[in-house]
Amino acid sequence: MTLETWLAFAAASLIAVMIPGPVVVFILGRSLGGGWRAALPTVGGVALGDAVALTASLAGLGALLAASAAAFTVAKWLGAAYLIWLGVKLWRAPVGETSGEAVALPARHAFRDAFLVTVLNPKSIAFFVAFVPQFLNPERAFLPQAALVLVTFVGLGALNALGYALLAGTLSDAVKRPAIRRGFNRLGGGMLIGAGLATAAMRRA
Repeated sequence: MTLETWLAFAAASLIAVMIPGPVVVFILGRSLGGGWRAALPTVGGVALGDAVALTASLAGLGALLAASAAAFTVAKWLGAAYLIWLGVKLWRAPVGETSGEAVALPARHAFRDAFLVTVLNPKSIAFFVAFVPQFLNPERAFLPQAALVLVTFVGLGALNALGYALLAGTLSDAVKRPAIRRGFNRLGGGMLIGAGLATAAMRRA
């Protein structure tokens, strides 16, 4: 992969990760409800999820999802159900009635949820299998190119997730009233439920 090709891939990847989707909605929901610190574990979950999804795509799973209606449907409904479940859980999440601080989700649970939201999005794997091969040179060794693509996309995805967490968390940290924090939780939960419904309605390209 030449430097020009890598720069083109990096630019295209940056645009792709910045487009709001279920992962961004999840991060916003966690940050609006509990501040950016509560969302930090989600950045690691997103990075691992992207790594697994992209690796699966490079290994051929993306082609299976793109070609098989049954496989795509199973992945789609798993992802949609999980997003809706997370949305309901965030909607009902308690906040401190005296301090106004949100009841923090344990870091391991935030990491797990972010990973599953990322890796269970069938659109991501189908996107990778159509997007990434355009930048790979078939005349050069595959593994070094795949590793460069993986590190680049995962790194940009993690930075993007961190940026959204910091942006939404700054707004959340400025608000201490329990009623407003509860409203943030419900806003984030509603966004996740909407993302789940959108995933359920998604069709194969």
